[in-house]
Amino acid sequence: MIQSMTGFGRASVRVDATDYEIEVRSVNHRHLDAKVRTPRALSAFESDIKARIQQRIGRGKVDLSVLVGEGGAPPLTLAVDLDVAREYARAAEQLAEIAGLNGTLSIDTLVSLPGVTKLSEPELSLEELGRALGEGADSALDALESMRAAEGDAIQVDLLARMNRVEEMTASIEMRSGEVREAVITRLRKRTEQLREETGLLDDARLHQEIVIAADRLDITEELVRLRSHIDQFRLIVGSAEIGSPVGRRLDFLMQEFGREINTIGSKGSDAPIAHEVVEVKTELERIREQVQNIE
Repeated sequence: MIQSMTGFGRASVRVDATDYEIEVRSVNHRHLDAKVRTPRALSAFESDIKARIQQRIGRGKVDLSVLVGEGGAPPLTLAVDLDVAREYARAAEQLAEIAGLNGTLSIDTLVSLPGVTKLSEPELSLEELGRALGEGADSALDALESMRAAEGDAIQVDLLARMNRVEEMTASIEMRSGEVREAVITRLRKRTEQLREETGLLDDARLHQEIVIAADRLDITEELVRLRSHIDQFRLIVGSAEIGSPVGRRLDFLMQEFGREINTIGSKGSDAPIAHEVVEVKTELERIREQVQNIE
């Protein structure tokens, strides 16, 4: 099955009373462009999470974010350095004695002095946190891939239906081209008979040359053969697509080949019905090309 490049996934993990929300989304891109955003405290895990994305996604712009959940981060802890506080108090007493002043160092002033108190984040197990975030990233990527696969199924159905339409119109062009070629040859023969009646002359060699030139100018057999080959190849690529094996670039290249053949057919086919069919084929091919841009 083919994979879309558009999708979204979410997962939640809980570590040491802290909830983390992991969200990943992807959109179209020519190559794989993976970005990971985490809180500063979790930046050490970004490379591991990015590696997980690269192992599972072949193409697309992928953004994964790790956010602190609604419960917030665990509360900061307040630590008091009693030794530093004693030094401040002892220094204050010595200054008062030296200056002959009365007074004491208030507790409000003491706790505000540098080094006396310190707010710190609780220590977390890096191993446990890394494992949990990795599992959460995998779960979010599972959801992303599920959505990409579901959209890919819908795209595949649409692509094959449109390619069936292209094949039908190709058959119509082929049938009409044969009729046009025979009509041109018939007109040449009639014109030759008119000239014979009017002048009494007939140049068989000249007639044969004109017929060959006209037939060659209108012959689109090679283009039709290649067009049918492209149709078969398109179906083969779509039908053999597997997860982890991107086919979008191959299909994109094949669509360029489709364009070359139908443009040549349009330039050779000097007939209104064929010109109309060519326009219709180009319209379908453009719609297919737009869909292909969303395939991994």
